[in-house]
Amino acid sequence: MRNRLVLLVVMIVVFVSAALSGSAAEGSEGGESMESVAVISLPAAYRQPVPSEQRGTVTEYTYPVHNYINQNRQLVTNQGIGSEEAGRETVLGNPINKRCYVYLPPGYDESDKDTKYNVLYLLHGVGGSRFEWPYGSGQINGNFVICNILDNLIANGEIEPLIVVFPEGRSSFEWQNTAFTADQINILGFYYFDYELRYDLIPFIESTFNTYANIADASLEAIEYNRKHRAIAGLSMGGMQALNLTLGGYRFDAAKYTGGTSAFGNGLVQTVQAPGMQDLFAYVGAFSNAPTSSEGRVLGSGIAASGYPMELVYITCGDADGIAMFSFGSATAGLLDTGGDKILDYYQVVIKDGKHDFNVWNNGAYNFVRLCFGKAGQVESRRVIVTLDRW
Repeated sequence: MRNRLVLLVVMIVVFVSAALSGSAAEGSEGGESMESVAVISLPAAYRQPVPSEQRGTVTEYTYPVHNYINQNRQLVTNQGIGSEEAGRETVLGNPINKRCYVYLPPGYDESDKDTKYNVLYLLHGVGGSRFEWPYGSGQINGNFVICNILDNLIANGEIEPLIVVFPEGRSSFEWQNTAFTADQINILGFYYFDYELRYDLIPFIESTFNTYANIADASLEAIEYNRKHRAIAGLSMGGMQALNLTLGGYRFDAAKYTGGTSAFGNGLVQTVQAPGMQDLFAYVGAFSNAPTSSEGRVLGSGIAASGYPMELVYITCGDADGIAMFSFGSATAGLLDTGGDKILDYYQVVIKDGKHDFNVWNNGAYNFVRLCFGKAGQVESRRVIVTLDRW
């Protein structure tokens, strides 16, 4: 019943928004109509592979992680992070090695230091891993569907060629454990992935590949420049991470260790707020964000309090999603009101008949990357609340 009420509210807002916005999708820069970056259903042709010479590649990489949850539920860090900020004891410790998949666009040449690339970090769900985005979306003619989508966007000139990172989202000693038991270390690691991103993964990516962003340059000018060349998004649990950890939402831990009662019936209770990563990312996307996503007013307050505006907030869910439709409604309620003019572009997209699956998530990735790194310019801020057909 609650899911139906949330959907009804969304549909009402869609109608009001359409009536008020009029020509909000109009406008152009560089001779391209803004209609070219309007959210649409994923074209069936984009699921098909492009010719072999136009395809990107996916390769696995190993990197050291100095910031993670250890077997004693402490935060291991080499950054001097205090226990008050972390919400738990912090200690020194040896690094662990983790793995990620990296999509490199067609034509990428590591020796060509003059050609730079934007980077998208795509996060997996609670039972997933670095394999989920490539293998979960399936293969057509031997090529991953998510890669086909990226290849088609690049081949058709809709986006600049980009690098996509598929990380392991558990910053924990047990990062390879994909089970969901609330009191295990691997689940706690989801809520501390921001430290790994900031101090381990992003530095590895930007020192290994030819990226626009260079996190090693900490000047104010560089931070402002770098964040506009990074994007973060995720499905389900990864969508929660993208919202909570980027925008200053809450971390969670097991009630077994913290006391209290789980509001979600999953054994997890809210603890401390994350400091946020808006200095790292100008674009955030959440596809079917998980139940522990913070409320919209919390996320919006994090945006308003930051010194950096969000260039894009994109949140989507299927209206038949019994897992995430309520948390989608909760995370979007009041977000715009509290975020105010610090949110430059906002997209709230419901997929008709969409479930908790890759039909919704691939559509989210397709539209999100077009809005982040599309070639069509945009002059004014947009507020788009819309329902799309699934196909």
